[in-house]
Amino acid sequence: MNINSVLVIGAGTMGRGIAQWFCQHGVRVELVDQHLEMAQASGDLIHSSWDKLHSKAKFDADEIKAFKKNLRIVDMMEHQIDHDLVIEAIVENLNIKCQVFNRLDEIMKESTIFASNTSSIPITKMAKDLSKTRRENFLGLHFFNPATIMKLVEIIETPWSKKDIAHGLYDWFERYGKKPALCKDSPGFIVNRVARNFYGESFHRLENYDKDQVEEIDRVMKNVGGFRMGPFELMDLIGIDVNYDVTQSVWASYYYEPRFRPHKIQREMVDSGRIGRKVKEGFYRYE
Repeated sequence: MNINSVLVIGAGTMGRGIAQWFCQHGVRVELVDQHLEMAQASGDLIHSSWDKLHSKAKFDADEIKAFKKNLRIVDMMEHQIDHDLVIEAIVENLNIKCQVFNRLDEIMKESTIFASNTSSIPITKMAKDLSKTRRENFLGLHFFNPATIMKLVEIIETPWSKKDIAHGLYDWFERYGKKPALCKDSPGFIVNRVARNFYGESFHRLENYDKDQVEEIDRVMKNVGGFRMGPFELMDLIGIDVNYDVTQSVWASYYYEPRFRPHKIQREMVDSGRIGRKVKEGFYRYE
């Protein structure tokens, strides 16, 4: 399998990281968003990231020039229709995702592979109303934040997905340094299902917000458990609002099984707007 061009829909944190990673691996990328100004701002952030990497001698001038040439910011309705792969990375809302894919089904070339970066919504729900050929070319590609650094990518098959596409993507990602994992289309896939206990048990230990206990739990999980980040540090990085949405989705998908239930602290943090690094305040403060 060869992937030469990718359309990334959604210019938030994940979409931006996914676009940057593909550009750095010689793939032409069009990055679009419902709000063009957001896509343009994300493009500026990607360029700034490359400039910093150049200043740190991670890439030379010619490499940075090539990366920048690979990235194109366009209006949502003006992207090309002959991409090899489309990756949707928008809000975790099934209806909105389906609207996007239904529109793309009508205009993209037949061989284009469709993928969603959803962390919890069943892929089959997004694929079921598409044309037969499109369903066969539809799967989940779940990247992890930051996508430019985190190597794992979950490849989620549906009952309709062609095996050669899933395995072709597996080989392609492995060739470019990712650590792909083939997953069944089940709630939370692999990582987010297992991670519910990582977060959930930490919340049960915390019970009520206490800065000293937050730091203690994170410290123990890193020093004793061997994790690179503690649960509260990781939620700040991901976004407490995103983590809360995923928790609710997995909980509902498992018929409200108590072990997956969201914790009151998550809701309190979201309601107060303290949702992590992106707003400089979550379980920790960031300057």
